[in-house]
Amino acid sequence: MPIAMTLKQVHGVIQAAMEWQDAHLWSFTSGRKEISQSRAAKLTLQALLWLRKTKLLYTYDFGDCWEYQLTVTRPSAPEMGVVYPRYVAGEGAAPPEDCGGIPGFYAQLDILADPNHPDLDEVKEWLGDYDPGFFDEQTVRQRLARIGAPVNTEKGRDAVIR
Repeated sequence: MPIAMTLKQVHGVIQAAMEWQDAHLWSFTSGRKEISQSRAAKLTLQALLWLRKTKLLYTYDFGDCWEYQLTVTRPSAPEMGVVYPRYVAGEGAAPPEDCGGIPGFYAQLDILADPNHPDLDEVKEWLGDYDPGFFDEQTVRQRLARIGAPVNTEKGRDAVIR
């Protein structure tokens, strides 16, 4: 990601990678300071890079409480001809939105694995054609391409984090 990206744009990258719909509140926390959505719209990754490594906590959906620790490392020069943010790799489907967070997600997977579970039909109906082993790389690439942040590769004026 380009270090010129705002935290709101980083939020968009996470939403794209998770194939979520941005239907819930979210925040970032740096150290002990929570960064509100309005401040995240203006605050860039570059502004947070005061050390060689910065850890950010991203929380999405305060009910389900999805938490991600992001580690922002020393920036480097962008690669010529590469559009950022850039997809690198992925594996397995992300948990669906509104599934009850980590405990709810694993409970639903357990129900799917038990053909005799009394809630199996209900969970199958709610999840639809969800397959936890399927990763849709093309969809993630397309969603990231919509976020694409211009990076000036001329004379290395912009930097990216990987």
